[in-house]
Amino acid sequence: MLSSIENLGVSINAELARRLIAAQFPEWSNLPVTAIEPGGWDNRTFRLGDHMSVRLPSARAYAAQVEKEHEWLPRLAPHLPLPIPVPLAKGSPAEGYPWPWSIYEWLDGEPVTADNISGWTGFARSVARFLAALHRIDATGGPLPGQHNFHRGGRLALYDAETRSTLTALAGRMDTAVAGDIWTAALSSEWHGSPLWVHGDMSSGNLLVKDGALCAVIDFGCSAAGDPACDLVIAWTLLSGESREAFRAALPLDRDTWNRARGWALWKALITVADQGKGQPEQESSWQVIGELVADYRQQRN
Repeated sequence: MLSSIENLGVSINAELARRLIAAQFPEWSNLPVTAIEPGGWDNRTFRLGDHMSVRLPSARAYAAQVEKEHEWLPRLAPHLPLPIPVPLAKGSPAEGYPWPWSIYEWLDGEPVTADNISGWTGFARSVARFLAALHRIDATGGPLPGQHNFHRGGRLALYDAETRSTLTALAGRMDTAVAGDIWTAALSSEWHGSPLWVHGDMSSGNLLVKDGALCAVIDFGCSAAGDPACDLVIAWTLLSGESREAFRAALPLDRDTWNRARGWALWKALITVADQGKGQPEQESSWQVIGELVADYRQQRN
């Protein structure tokens, strides 16, 4: 279980961020701190003045990501075709807050939605170009998948028992036979190439859009050096039809890797629909992803 900040009796809010900044970075203490909605799950994010943001991990499990981003983001940025977060300062535990935290340059843009993209096929190709560039960066010495990033880029088999248990629990509510085939195909191979840099959380909230086009990629907390399959899940969580095919065509990865990518998408969707604590919008979105995965798998198989 995650050790959440709420369990420690401290609320992560703009007032806490102000106190931390005033104590540790007084040169910025006169700047307004405002909450951002949605503020994030792994981290709570606040705007600091016009040109910076503050990010505070929301649980112990996310705290290790701070050091990783400060070390690696400056090394990755020169090789990428789009802006990524620029760390400016690293804060220390204080004011009852127990973990390190960060200040970054502010990146303009809004999270991608169904309404703010001018062309989905072009958007899909832009995401693919970004991922291809990320995967080409020398990953020597990069952090291997583990607890720090919930094993993104690691072996999908780690989630085998959880996935099969969830499929059993959902019998009668979905086509568990085809979903089981998707999962079996996903586990039939592993990545045997050199570890590649992976973002680890290519979701709509981490893809920023401006003037209808992809303009930045944020939140590298789940990044690692490993199997690129986990970065392909947006083929089903965000893309469809022509845009999905354009995304596939732009990334030179084999069938086995795409099968593992389906497995990553299926695992996440299954545990979301089975989690009674998740809100209705999240569960409805995950049911839609499961439907996309099943339909796409049938089409590819035929």
